[in-house]
Parts: sequence; C-alpha cells; structure tokens
Amino acid sequence: MKVYTNADYVGLIVDRRSTTGYCIFLGGNLVTWRSKKQNVVARSSAEAEFRVMAQGVCELLWMKIILDDLKIKYEASMSLACDNKSVISTAHNLVQHDRTKHVEIDRHFIKEKLDNGLIATEYIPSRLQLVDIFTKGLPTKQVEDLTCKLGMIDKHSPV
Repeated sequence: MKVYTNADYVGLIVDRRSTTGYCIFLGGNLVTWRSKKQNVVARSSAEAEFRVMAQGVCELLWMKIILDDLKIKYEASMSLACDNKSVISTAHNLVQHDRTKHVEIDRHFIKEKLDNGLIATEYIPSRLQLVDIFTKGLPTKQVEDLTCKLGMIDKHSPV
C-alpha cells in the first residue's frame, strides 16, 4: 500500500490557499484519491505538506481497517511518498526549530506512525510525483503521462 502526497503551496494568487492532494495505490492499483483547496492559508510550504501527509496517513489507516474488515491481513509498513526532502527529514526528527511550531500536531501524528512501523517515508522526485495532476495545472503531455501512470483512460478519446 502506498500513498503519494503533495501540496501546491499558495497556488492561487486570489486567496493564497494551497491545494493539497493524495492518491493511494494498493497492489499497484489506484484505489482512492483526493484533491482539496485548503480552508485556511498555510503559513509555510512545510505546513501545507504536513497537512496533506497527515491526511494521506489517515487514509492509509482507514484502508487498513477496511482490509481488516474484509479479513485481509496487511502486515507490511505502508509507504508515504513525498517530493519534499526537508519535510521528510522533519517528520523523522522532532527536534527542530521554531519555524515548525505551527505544524506540531501533524508532525507528532506522522512521527508516531513512523515509530510504530505503520508507515515508511519515501522521497520521490517532483518529476515523478503522480499527485501533481490533482494539485497543479500541467502541460498536456505531462497530464497524458500521469493519467497513464494512474491507470486512467479517457473514454471520450478516439480509439
């Protein structure tokens, strides 16, 4: 089980709110995704990233509960893919500076799941970030590449 998370920090000039998104793969298949404009303005890119990482982890835990209800045992750690090395480092190391005080709850939530072995973080380069299709305006070619990687098809395209 793997979740890709990303945030488009202050993406809109009008209100400076971030768009966050995640998508979850189970056995290489896309099973759930979400894209949402945040209710509040993030004070930093780290805040936007931690917010979406925490949402992604919650979704992974929910997926694990569903699998348990279906009597499917999933014992391996779940992968949390993020394209921000700084945020991954901060998630692993709670001894940080005042610059991350405003994201304490999300940091501690993620750190607890890392320490329990429920999740493992993974850096993914921005050019391979699947969630960009849900959070950013992209060139046509990149949209086509990402929809293919997500296993999506355009039912209206000519065959």
